[in-house]
Amino acid sequence: MRLHVLSTRTAPGKLGIVNIRRIRIPRFSLLCGLLISLLTVPRTLAQPPLEAMAAFHQYTVAIQARLLQQHESPAAFLIADPQEEVRLHRGELIMEQLSPAARPAGALLHHWRGTAFAPGATAVQFERRLRDFNGYPHVFGPQVVEARAQLLGSNGMRVMMRVRQKHVITVVMDANYDVSFGQLDSRDGYSTSRSTRISEIDAPDTDHERALTPAEEHGFLWKLNTYRTYQQRDDGLYIQVETVSLSRSIPTGLGWALRPYVTSVPRESLEFTLRSAMNALHK
Repeated sequence: MRLHVLSTRTAPGKLGIVNIRRIRIPRFSLLCGLLISLLTVPRTLAQPPLEAMAAFHQYTVAIQARLLQQHESPAAFLIADPQEEVRLHRGELIMEQLSPAARPAGALLHHWRGTAFAPGATAVQFERRLRDFNGYPHVFGPQVVEARAQLLGSNGMRVMMRVRQKHVITVVMDANYDVSFGQLDSRDGYSTSRSTRISEIDAPDTDHERALTPAEEHGFLWKLNTYRTYQQRDDGLYIQVETVSLSRSIPTGLGWALRPYVTSVPRESLEFTLRSAMNALHK
């Protein structure tokens, strides 16, 4: 794994939070050190607990049941506040954190919803973009490095993606998804993406590249489901995306420093996805 960190000289065995404060290392360096400590905790803790996987499954089943009801009529198709439509028409994104209060032991469950408006765009154009997985590196790069898909009937695909997340450290993962598409009519459509396998890649793009085993991984991302709902009206397209992800919990004592970083990644990734989709539709 590539690490982008600042380093400093110190006596052997003296590196610690107390020492960092004493020599006044910048806050950025402190965060890097804490992230490195996250990487070096016992790897067995990075394997997803059965309780956490069961909680993720139960949570996403409830979301899918709610979306199934939403998608039965145009009036309820999107969750939207009419007062926020002015902001959407100005080009703003509406971001909402919906993560549950209860947290499974040993894990963090992240649930975000983002809504955007693409003036002049149509549902047909957006679905065409969603189905063009070969074009994802161009539309969603540099986060999406590679993507390819295999058809599973007329409304389903099996997709492999390589993604790169860079937040102080750079993490590269290969992920497989089952993706399905549906529509109420020509102006109202939706898509669901469920991860079936996510592997952390060590030494990507080198002769030593390999997928880490479950016991070796750091638990940055165990599961990821994405739910897209889009509706054509008001001379444009409303796009609403919900992401639900599961990652390992933060080691005891590091929550004050790492939690803002860890919780910001799902939001920033969703914002990037929405902005990239808007730019592609605009072009």
